[in-house]
Amino acid sequence: MTDPSSVQRLSFWQEMRDFFRCVRRPRLAPRLPGQRSGPGWWTDWFPAVSPWRLLQWALVLWTVNLFVFGPLAVAAAGASGASHRLNIHAIPWVHALIWAPIVEELVFRHGLRRPVAALFLLPLAVLALFQGPGVVGLVGLGLFVLACTVPYVLELRSGTRPMSWAWRRRVVAFFPWLFHLAALAFAALHLYNFNLGQTPWWFLPLLVLPQWATGLVLGWLRVRRGLGAAIALHALFNAGPLAVVWLVLQLMPELAT
Repeated sequence: MTDPSSVQRLSFWQEMRDFFRCVRRPRLAPRLPGQRSGPGWWTDWFPAVSPWRLLQWALVLWTVNLFVFGPLAVAAAGASGASHRLNIHAIPWVHALIWAPIVEELVFRHGLRRPVAALFLLPLAVLALFQGPGVVGLVGLGLFVLACTVPYVLELRSGTRPMSWAWRRRVVAFFPWLFHLAALAFAALHLYNFNLGQTPWWFLPLLVLPQWATGLVLGWLRVRRGLGAAIALHALFNAGPLAVVWLVLQLMPELAT
């Protein structure tokens, strides 16, 4: 991350108001104040955002999901007979803290600012997502990240942007749909975390309410700050619940039996 000490920053409450405005009326612009100048790929992957600000957003998400969306999801799972797949004896630290934040952000939110490039690159990200951190998945992820730099190189060499104004107008018009569809698709992916059995379809959205809310914040952060900020918050958000499970098992190992 870029050193935030010399960066003009909004207060957290100003950012939260901007988030709610974005949810009501998603827009591609403007970026939040404090963005440094430089190559587009660098500022997108390594935006100027402080770890403390990311922690503030993680605390909000943990609180909302713990006291609002989490209980609704648990109640829905209990009423519908769905059960979670998480094996508390094998907490997936690497997958949750590294692989999932990177790959899921590339699949669901990289295209929010690069929709045309995403049309061609998305298959590589989806391949990595479903193959996991094996050889095939790593190759797909590496090719995706490498290809992400191509549009920026073309801009630098030609001095023009590769997307025409006609396409830009279409993207701006469709962006509100794209923003919310990305959050819904991100939430739907996490239905795989459950053994659904005969769960009625109308219970399914309730099971992934925490992921839907988190997806909205990650989408806003990706658009307003950059892809790297969304990846970092995603990893931090995942770390919280897993750390709590690990700590509880260390203090009360009888719960694991």
